[in-house]
Amino acid sequence: MLAARARRLAPPARRGRRLPALWLVTDAVRLPDPLAAAARLPRGAGVLARDVAPALLARLAALARRRALVLLVAGDGRAALAVKAGLHLPDRRPARGVLPFLLARRAGAPGAVLAMAAHAGARPVARGRRLRPDLAFLSPIFPTRSHPGAPALGPLRWQAAARRLGLPAAALGGVAAATAGRVPRRAAGLAAIDGLAGGVAMAPRAA
Repeated sequence: MLAARARRLAPPARRGRRLPALWLVTDAVRLPDPLAAAARLPRGAGVLARDVAPALLARLAALARRRALVLLVAGDGRAALAVKAGLHLPDRRPARGVLPFLLARRAGAPGAVLAMAAHAGARPVARGRRLRPDLAFLSPIFPTRSHPGAPALGPLRWQAAARRLGLPAAALGGVAAATAGRVPRRAAGLAAIDGLAGGVAMAPRAA
């Protein structure tokens, strides 16, 4: 269901290659070992690796290379460069090794996709203008177990926040089979933990 919905979206391109429209997000509590879920992803999908130990990250990177997955490492630019992955900048905690990654990205390092987390408000807009990432993960569009009780944007407010952000934005937060049809068509992708941690995804159309 998620991959079928993702096929109708228009993810951005970087250096002539379309970024994924479907992203598996790892979680230290809910998905401590993401290898099985990543192996079920369609070829060309993406994995946002958060709080993944170095040994597991190396195995995840090897899997990504075999299956043509796009891998992002959250919060550590040097770790991202070491496994030839992209870098994801969290919103509410600092990232390290950002400058070496940005320099490598500017020099054309393969796989050096830059993404950032975003929530509604002015701060992500200013950050996006400064860094010009390839993609933002804008959340939470729906109620999510990651932040129980936190107010969700809902489709209309999410769309307005994405427009203000001025960047390609993937929808994150409570994205699952039951909610994917409500994600605005302007979204550049779908990102999920629980929604992709279980069943086998359908293969998306090659971009």
